[in-house]
Amino acid sequence: MPMTAIILAAGEGTRMKSRHPKVMHKLLDRPLVSWVTRAARNAGADRIIVVVGNGAAEVRAHLASETDVECVEQTERLGTGHATRVAIEAAHVTEGPVVVLNGDLPLIEADTIRAFADSVADGEHACAILTMTPPDPFGYGRVELAADGTVERIVEQKDCTPEQDKNLLECNAGCYAFDGALLAKHIGEVGCDNAQHEYYLPDMVQILREHGHATTITHCDDYVEGLGVNSRVQLAELTELAQQKINRRLMASGVTMLDPKTVWVGPDVTVGRDTELLPMTMLWGKTTIGEGNVIGPNTRLTDVTVGDNNSLEETVGVNVTFDDNITCGPRAYLRGGAHVLSGAHIGTHVELKNTVVGEGSKVPHLSYIGDCQMGAHVNIGGGSITCNYDGVHKSRTTIGDGAFIGSDTMMVAPVNIGAGAITGASSCITKDVPADALAVERSEQFMKEGYASKRLERLRKEA
Repeated sequence: MPMTAIILAAGEGTRMKSRHPKVMHKLLDRPLVSWVTRAARNAGADRIIVVVGNGAAEVRAHLASETDVECVEQTERLGTGHATRVAIEAAHVTEGPVVVLNGDLPLIEADTIRAFADSVADGEHACAILTMTPPDPFGYGRVELAADGTVERIVEQKDCTPEQDKNLLECNAGCYAFDGALLAKHIGEVGCDNAQHEYYLPDMVQILREHGHATTITHCDDYVEGLGVNSRVQLAELTELAQQKINRRLMASGVTMLDPKTVWVGPDVTVGRDTELLPMTMLWGKTTIGEGNVIGPNTRLTDVTVGDNNSLEETVGVNVTFDDNITCGPRAYLRGGAHVLSGAHIGTHVELKNTVVGEGSKVPHLSYIGDCQMGAHVNIGGGSITCNYDGVHKSRTTIGDGAFIGSDTMMVAPVNIGAGAITGASSCITKDVPADALAVERSEQFMKEGYASKRLERLRKEA
């Protein structure tokens, strides 16, 4: 039976004090809403419908890369019940389990969403409420259960008696699962007879009960799954919880962290055993780290693939591949699809862009190498640059196996330097260099002996 996830992401989030929608604020490496879409996807949702409203264009633009997500706009923000009805009607949802999740619920797990959907899939219950038991339940609505385990009622905090406040520990996380057919049939019955004149989704619980349908709960074993974000303080608190959860999982799998509090890893990152993550390391996106590496300190990798037995120190990498047995850094910047092959060395203050560095090659220090195909066992002298951009077009440089590029060489692309060739220091190479050749391009050195002392004498007289 198809499962639909409706994610409510239309709210303004005034307590965030931001010009951006609340769901676009990042927890670790991604906006809040993408944590929820990811969990729904991993839970096996056949359809993921995100209700946008405040900042709709920004949310839509972000979600455009998530091709399985449908966006539906709530042009008037009239409450959660209204948002759900807009989604149901616009997306023509008429059957199957429907889970309604908040877009600021980043720590919910896919297994919980799957269990949530399954609780209404057997036809015995028309609705389920996601519940949790936080250490301090104050402020949450409490769920009172009947003797048969069905939901008796939801008691809001302001309505709790002292006894209920003490004994009713099952808290409403604000998310609901429905039998899709019954939701579509009765969502129009939610009214707005309240102080805010809004349509509240929790009213569906009582509406379904009045129609003779049973409701139940799905309990989060870990209460943090039910925690939402309403302020930047809560965003920081949940970021720390996510960090701890991910880092503990990694350490349990064989990853070493000198100080887990100073390592941040996104949820889609994988790290192999015996890899050490040093302080101030950030691993984002689809980054994959192999075994036996030392990553950090002060390293940020986004969508990077790292093989085995590498050392990446003070390195920033975006969309880069490192093979095996590579040393990189400190203070290196690699981007644009750069690929560093096994045994290579990338040194201090080096930038690579859209470049292949061959096996055993070295770019030791103070160089920019862009749009370059470099062979094996090449040595790039300090201060060398591929001049790859003329203001309009990008051009490529090729360097053959075993070439030796002297310090401060400017390679003006397009240009080819053959295997085993040598360029003299401070040369500007504008023509192809044949294999095994020496290329030197310098102006003649001019000397005037005794000039320095005569200049100093003249300056003193003028003073």
